[in-house]
Amino acid sequence: MQATFDTDLTPYNTFGLRAKAKAFVALRHEQDLPDIVRLPEFDRQSVLWLGGGSNILLTEDYHGLVVHLENKGIRETGRSNGVVFIEAQAGEIWHDFVCHTLKLGLSGLENLSLIPGTVGASPVQNIGAYGVEVKDVIHSVRCFDLDTLEFVELSNAECRFAYRESLFKQAGKGRYVITAVVFALKETFHADLGYGDLAAAVAERCGGRAPTAQDVSAAVCAIRNSKLPDPKILGNVGSFFKNPVVSAQTAQTLLEKYPAMPRYPQADGSVKLAAGWLIDQCRLKGHQIGGAAVHDKQALVLVNKNQATGQDVYRLAQHIRQTVRQAFQVELETEPNWLPALV
Repeated sequence: MQATFDTDLTPYNTFGLRAKAKAFVALRHEQDLPDIVRLPEFDRQSVLWLGGGSNILLTEDYHGLVVHLENKGIRETGRSNGVVFIEAQAGEIWHDFVCHTLKLGLSGLENLSLIPGTVGASPVQNIGAYGVEVKDVIHSVRCFDLDTLEFVELSNAECRFAYRESLFKQAGKGRYVITAVVFALKETFHADLGYGDLAAAVAERCGGRAPTAQDVSAAVCAIRNSKLPDPKILGNVGSFFKNPVVSAQTAQTLLEKYPAMPRYPQADGSVKLAAGWLIDQCRLKGHQIGGAAVHDKQALVLVNKNQATGQDVYRLAQHIRQTVRQAFQVELETEPNWLPALV
């Protein structure tokens, strides 16, 4: 196995930012990992493990080795009390995998339809949408441990999931390479429609009959397509900011001033706010800096409107954060990772 050099990374990041990798190699089978770590270009401190590129922002050329995870495969590993365990390799495209499970008659992933990226990236960010987080359906994660150079299976609890957080972003960052994920999916469908406008969209689609998991998935796809641009046409990384979580007191203070403000009480007494709504109230839709702009249909999405650079995106993100902070005294955090780290 050999690396290639000065590889164009533009096709490998969904924002379409122009950058090159000093060295690049594709991982097609997990058993190739020991060979990759022995490459002369491999440096554990600087290697970039790249999936679908939907959660990174390249602000300059990458001056190390990029390993693109392209390993594929889906298989059933067991069944128990109405739960089916399905293993997917890290390089599987997330939405394709969701569709595959729906065709099998399984439920649990329908609310997460059309999220960009790969299966291997899903536990890292603990992706979520419409009231469901992937941690709710992950049974275990298979990883290559760079400390021991052995494969390990981490349970759901060992992954330390939290809102848009996991072991892989914290203590395990730089140690574990995710090669596969096992999901615990259900044979019996129970709709989770309590978030946003999903219930109305499903009701309109079903016309009075009981919805199926496929109905929920189709409704989610329709909503996302109406709000989110196709990254193949207009570069983006999906939701750009995390929904901020504030204290109950802060939420109440804001609610007195903005009675229509969307809010989602959490189990610990805190309240999650809608970042897109906050940005929209600041009238930032369409705002553009350089080639980067706030999408004119969804304030939570930044887009590559005209050959944007990483610095264009950074300056726009900082402007949004500052504007929201001044208006609401709420701090926004970005979801994608900056390379190198800027925010």
